[in-house]
Amino acid sequence: MKIQNPFRLGLLAGLGVLVAIVIGGAIGSLATIITYIGAAIFLALGLDPFVTWLEKRKVKRPIAILIALVGVLGIFAGLVLSIIPVLVQQITNVVELVTKNVVPSVTNGTIVDDIAATLPWLDKTTVSTIVDQISAFFSNPDTIADISAGVLQVGVGIGTGTFGAIIVVILMIYFVASLSSLKRGVYRLVPASKRESFIDLAEQITASVGRYVMGQIGLALINGVLSFIVLTFIFRVENSALLAFIAFLGSLIPLVGTLSASVIIILATLLFEGAGWQLIAVAIYYLVYMQVEAYVINPRVMASAVQVPGVVVVIAALVGGTLLGVLGALIAIPVAAAIQLIMKEVIIPRQNAL
Repeated sequence: MKIQNPFRLGLLAGLGVLVAIVIGGAIGSLATIITYIGAAIFLALGLDPFVTWLEKRKVKRPIAILIALVGVLGIFAGLVLSIIPVLVQQITNVVELVTKNVVPSVTNGTIVDDIAATLPWLDKTTVSTIVDQISAFFSNPDTIADISAGVLQVGVGIGTGTFGAIIVVILMIYFVASLSSLKRGVYRLVPASKRESFIDLAEQITASVGRYVMGQIGLALINGVLSFIVLTFIFRVENSALLAFIAFLGSLIPLVGTLSASVIIILATLLFEGAGWQLIAVAIYYLVYMQVEAYVINPRVMASAVQVPGVVVVIAALVGGTLLGVLGALIAIPVAAAIQLIMKEVIIPRQNAL
């Protein structure tokens, strides 16, 4: 249909732009929900190979799904049970420190002398100036309001994160239980003439995603188990179970996850054990482990999961992390593998046929 009236053409173009803006705003408003759904689908596709493996061992699908979900919920329970005691212990230590040392010094008016005695390398005049500045800072009503707002914001963030994790787990349960029916529903939307090739390509992509997730979980388990053994029985670091769990969670994130978790563990060792031989030993261990994982373990585990060139892996993870954060970094590599598979199975054959 030709539109010869310039006014009508401009009106339709303006309406098109307006509709695009409305759709973009709606997508932006639903970004959090879309992220939850994407994470749940990603986890469901990752659990599907394990469920299929159990089915091949004569385990009925509902029982296999239940076993997989119990394992996932066990991981979340382990996270909670390992973090809460450490937080309670550290908060108790801080309260005891403040109660025994800071409060009496403030009450007796000897806080400057006590700090100067504890830190003799500080000049007493400097200590007095710092204490006066801190007192003035906390005496300001705006400071109290800012601290209250910050504490409230942290609490809201923790609550939002917990709520999001629960939503993702619930959605994952539904997706895992109904993954086969969802696939069949999507396949019916494809024209019958192209359905067979579409199903073959879709199954290859979902299998690739599942193998990638299982491979990443395998890497995380290796890091977590080795960290627990080394930190518990060799270096005897306090709260080794929590630190091993941090190592496990970090290895789930491609490229930077192991490095970030290692830095956190080293800093936690400094907090728990002080600047002693254990800190040096832990730092050396993770420096060595990161090299072994990058050049030995990771290539061997991922070789059978996704056949993606190394440079594509790096670029995909960087782009995904920039666009969608941690979720983007997680799904970037399987998305790159899917694009590579589509190019190999669809685009290249079409170009060769021209």
